Amino acid sequence: MINRHAHFDVILTKFDHFHAQSFGQCSFHKLVNITDINIFVVDHFRNLTTKKTIYLIRHGQTDYNLQGIIQGRGIDSDLNETGRSQAEAFYQHYKHIEFDRVYTSQLKRTKQSVAGFTEMGIETVEHRGLDEINWGIYEGQKATNEHRVMFQSITQKWREGDVHFAPDGGESPFDLQKRQREALEHLRQADDEQTILICMHGRALRSFLCLMLDHPLHLMDDFPHTNLCLYRLAMKSDFQINLLEKNSTLHLNDRIRSNFP
Repeated sequence: MINRHAHFDVILTKFDHFHAQSFGQCSFHKLVNITDINIFVVDHFRNLTTKKTIYLIRHGQTDYNLQGIIQGRGIDSDLNETGRSQAEAFYQHYKHIEFDRVYTSQLKRTKQSVAGFTEMGIETVEHRGLDEINWGIYEGQKATNEHRVMFQSITQKWREGDVHFAPDGGESPFDLQKRQREALEHLRQADDEQTILICMHGRALRSFLCLMLDHPLHLMDDFPHTNLCLYRLAMKSDFQINLLEKNSTLHLNDRIRSNFP
């Protein structure tokens, strides 16, 4: 005889990561036999369509990147010549994508990185939740040996799990992710868009990926980046987000591909 309770427990285990709202008014505990459960599971996955495709990029290169100067939320720098070439290369490679909306931070370097799409007439929205982390007293500082040691000690604290630690006058990753939650909620509620482009910043991008993918924040360095790299993601109808493409620079040639922080 089939142990239906055993099958039931397996299915509960497999699906306990879904949001309760995904199942509407239906409860697993109301399903009386394995046939009902199988039908429910099939119907559920049939309805898990892609709600939104997200193209997530980091801004193009700035002179601060090139010179190793720390730039965070308080530094509103412009793209340099290489950064503008990177932005143009990305535009030429992806201009055929029918983006419904473009999102940027409040900082110029993100807006300049997607200028080609804005000039096409695509609605562009700024959101504070996409701004870079605030590095406090280290913003705009030359990367001396002393500053490198301090910077590495800060990021090491984060990697060890102390995501509430903030540099003097700056933000912690926990603080950063608090305002990023506002941006993510906005994306969830925006039903009039199916394909979007988001341009943001290196550290903020890592944190935002952790938030979207339910990845531990202290492991944000699992998401490498370079200037004008691309992450592509799919938001499902239950708001779960899947990673489709990671740190791609296929749109950049060797001359304009960079690996600066």
